Formats: sequence, structure tokens, C-alpha cells
Amino acid sequence: MDELTRLKRGQAPLLEWYRRARRDLPWRGERTPYSVLVSELMLQQTRVEAVKERYVRFMERFPTAEALAAASEDEVLKCWEGLGYYSRARNLRRAAEIIAKEGFPQTWVGVRSLPGVGDYTAGAVCSIALGLKTPAVDGNVLRILTRLFADGQNIDEAGAKKRFSDLLERVYPENAGEFTEALMELGAIVCVPNGAPMCGACPWEGLCAAHAEGREEAFPVHGEKRARKIVEATVLVLRAGGTYALEKREGGLLKGMYGFPFFEGEAPEFGKTLAVKRAKHVFTHVEWHMTGKLVETERFGPYLWASAEEIEERYAIPSAFKAFSEWVK
Repeated sequence: MDELTRLKRGQAPLLEWYRRARRDLPWRGERTPYSVLVSELMLQQTRVEAVKERYVRFMERFPTAEALAAASEDEVLKCWEGLGYYSRARNLRRAAEIIAKEGFPQTWVGVRSLPGVGDYTAGAVCSIALGLKTPAVDGNVLRILTRLFADGQNIDEAGAKKRFSDLLERVYPENAGEFTEALMELGAIVCVPNGAPMCGACPWEGLCAAHAEGREEAFPVHGEKRARKIVEATVLVLRAGGTYALEKREGGLLKGMYGFPFFEGEAPEFGKTLAVKRAKHVFTHVEWHMTGKLVETERFGPYLWASAEEIEERYAIPSAFKAFSEWVK
């Protein structure tokens, strides 16, 4: 059976399964283009469970593109706190400024041109919110399709996503948004990435070539992963008279974010060390192995000094520093 035939035969059982089994998620209510854009950007490289409450809070604070465009960057980053990858929040605010002035784009090309929007996000927004037959191929979709076809192509190679996207485009039904979400949902809760997929609950069990061969976990095929760079660093939580030092990072990872003073290697001595702890934070290509120190000192230098209450209300502290935030009280 060729790939196109498998997809065509799988369409109806997938949609039937989705209507019965889909999760109740907060962004699956009213599906405006703006709300779909917010949810899709939040869900990039972030677990659903981490997004749920923050999505509700964000939409309550910024219910429209106009409300988001009128907010300051610091307000938006604070509301995004805990989701990580803060460039998404900045891009979303920039996109909102465009939407507030020009209206929401009505084509894939227009949506794709918004800041922070790639092929996947454009496909998701256009199909779910605008009803266009535009595939959204992410890791979940690549996984279920490579298993469906028992396809051994390295999905990290250039052109792999486009090949699957072109195949999907040929079978997209009129209810395009539902089909897009059904594909995503199948990869999220049944055809899972780690451990054995739950084939007995899958609407494609009888169609899946990998399942027929007993090789579900052989797919998808990836290239060699590059080893992460290890950075040994010191993080100082400097306390002076009930205030704490924050620095706005000028470049590199977490650019533009407020955090505690960060030094690669050892840090200078600024006062009396009250506590020490170790923590690690993993980025895509880098790991920070950090020694954190709580230091009693006096106000000095180029830092912004803020109380615990001010930090809680105004400044988004990245999760990379979460282990040391408990000292701020």
C-alpha cells in the first residue's frame, strides 16, 4: 500500500477517534486567529501541562492583539514567566503590534511573515483558525507518519518536513483544523515518543506499517545529536538591605532578560557568603552547571536593586535561575 493510500484510508478513523478521545484543553474553546497564535507559540518546545494555566492567565491579561500590543515588553515577559524561550513572547508582542494595525493576515504567506512564525506555526494557525488546508508538521506529526509508512528517512535532513507536508496537503479534508489537531493529538497521547506507543488505542493500528513489522520504536530515524557544550558558572544572589541585585542580560542566552549576576567560572567576592548550592539548567545546545551563592553585601555597581515584592510583581526571572529564587524573600 502506498503512502497516499494509507493516509486517505486513515483520515476517517483518525477524525472519529479524535472526536471521542481528544483532551479538554483551555485553548480548544473559542478559536480566534489571535488565540490560536498565542497557544501555538506557547506550545513550541513546551509541555502541555506547563502551558495550561499560563495560557489562561495570559489571555485574561491580554485578551486581544490590541491589548498585547499596548503592553510593555516587561509586562509581557512577566506574564510569560515560567514558559522559557522568552524570544517567543517578544515575537508575539511584535506580531500583535502588526495585527493591531493591519488586521490578522488571511493567507499562509501573511501568517508566515509574522515575527516568530515558522512553517509549522503558520500551518497550524491557518488550518485551525482560518480553515485553510495547510499542514502543520512538527515532531509529533513526523513521528506518526514515519511509523505509519515505516519510513527510514532521516527526519533531520533538509526537505524531510516538506515531503510529509506535501503528502498531507493532498489528503486534507474540508474540516482542516480538526484534521490538524487530530494529527497532533495522536502523536501527543497515543503514538508517543518515549517507550512503547499505545498501539491498541490507535485508530491507525491496522494501517500502520511499523506496527505490522513490530518495529514501532525504530521510527522516526534521526541523525547524530551534537553534544551539548558544558558551561561552569557562578550565580550570585546579592542581598543588600532587603533588596536583591538583578542584571539585564545583554547578549547570548536569555538576552534581554533580568536575572541574578552571572559569571562564567568563578565570581568576584562581594561580601559575606551565607549559603551555597549547585544547580543545572539545560538549553538546546548548552548546559549551565552553576554554583549559586547567597551573598550579604551593600548596594553597588551597575545592578538594578529590587525588593522581593518588586521582583515578584514586575520582573520575569528565567527558570534557569529557579533553584536560587528561593533565597529571595
